[in-house]
Amino acid sequence: MRKEIYITDYNCVTPLGMNVASNWEALLRGQSGVALHKIMENQEAFYASMINSEELEEESNKNFSDQDFTRLEKMFLLCLKPLIEKHNITDETAFILSTTKGNISLLKNQSALPEDVYLSNLAQKIADFFGFTTKPIVVSNACVSGVMAIAVAKNMIQAGKYKDAFVVAGDEISEFVISGFNSFQAIGTTPCKPYDKSRDGINIGEATAAAYVTSAPTENEKFRFKVLGDSAINDANHISGPSRTGDGLYASIRNAMTEAKVLAEQIDFISAHGTATLYNDEMEAIAFNRMELQHVPLNSMKGFYGHCLGASGLLESIISMESALHNTLIPSKNFEEPGTSQSLHIIKENQPAEINYILKTASGFGGCNAAIVLEKC
Repeated sequence: MRKEIYITDYNCVTPLGMNVASNWEALLRGQSGVALHKIMENQEAFYASMINSEELEEESNKNFSDQDFTRLEKMFLLCLKPLIEKHNITDETAFILSTTKGNISLLKNQSALPEDVYLSNLAQKIADFFGFTTKPIVVSNACVSGVMAIAVAKNMIQAGKYKDAFVVAGDEISEFVISGFNSFQAIGTTPCKPYDKSRDGINIGEATAAAYVTSAPTENEKFRFKVLGDSAINDANHISGPSRTGDGLYASIRNAMTEAKVLAEQIDFISAHGTATLYNDEMEAIAFNRMELQHVPLNSMKGFYGHCLGASGLLESIISMESALHNTLIPSKNFEEPGTSQSLHIIKENQPAEINYILKTASGFGGCNAAIVLEKC
């Protein structure tokens, strides 16, 4: 019999707050981190969700005496610290870091490649700071990285490689990332509107999120969420465009739900990817309808946080679990009029709900798709 795997603790650092509680309160108020920011000298200000650097520096100074860290590394450290203070690190504890671009900002105006740009070095630096003895695992698979990191922790523990794992995911806004999305003409001209008829692109965001995953939760844990099933499928459609038929996402959802032994009518809530690009949202609507999930309450958190790349999947999973704990569904911010060819049950306002089974999905560049099913215990 396979081990049951649980998420028993988590934390996040975002533009809406430096911990989960402050984030949840901001979401209940309908507060968004998306605002106009001037980031590149040769470009006009655009909508993005960015952590206040002065507040980040202040929190970092309060918590760490050694300040030889990049801005992103400080975000990782602040996010992980509360979890590590509550859970022991042993020789059988995994450290898993999820990111899309890591310390990419270090490349600006550099003639040589800085060591900390390598994702393996970034992960090792964070692991060494907290005293992990196992070799860090890096998950970097475009925008599904955060969801896949949870799946990697689950599967590694079930395989007997580790007894528990700390998973941390993060990315920061950088000129490199902005330039990349600009080249695809994918950045929205307004605060993003996932699934809406007038959607015109994404807002870039930044955040870090962390979770503690274990097969042996203690009796004093405040909550437990079982990771019932996972799957990741690549549709190999295009370097940046998703399959128009949603094949990869459909297969990922189907496989995750099959492993979880959960039927469509049992899913209480879907935390979808919802980037607010024309093709992504349309593809998701097709995939959810193919799985007969079109009547399940669904949201995208991108209107609150923007698209946080490698952090988005784990951050949104954490907010989903908070929703389940508080029996409250959070709306898909900025959604007004349906803009996909197939119907979805988009959440429009805060509403009470009994949430036991959560489906979290993500899709990304290169045709990658991922899904996990969580159960509130």
